[in-house]
Amino acid sequence: MSVYKVVELIGSSPKSWEDATAKALAKAGKSLKKLRVARVLEQDVTIDKGKVMQYRVRLNLSFKLEDIEG
Repeated sequence: MSVYKVVELIGSSPKSWEDATAKALAKAGKSLKKLRVARVLEQDVTIDKGKVMQYRVRLNLSFKLEDIEG
């Protein structure tokens, strides 16, 4: 039987939503193992003087919980 946990992440990038997503997943992958699915919940941008400054993405990320023996 497999059990998965879901966490919410927010990534940001000055380049694109795709880059913001990739950065969030890369950071999460450093401490979470067995990543399975990321679902984009929301995308937005921050604007300054009519110019996009940051692309932001809110994600749900699931990962498989490991069995602990003993």
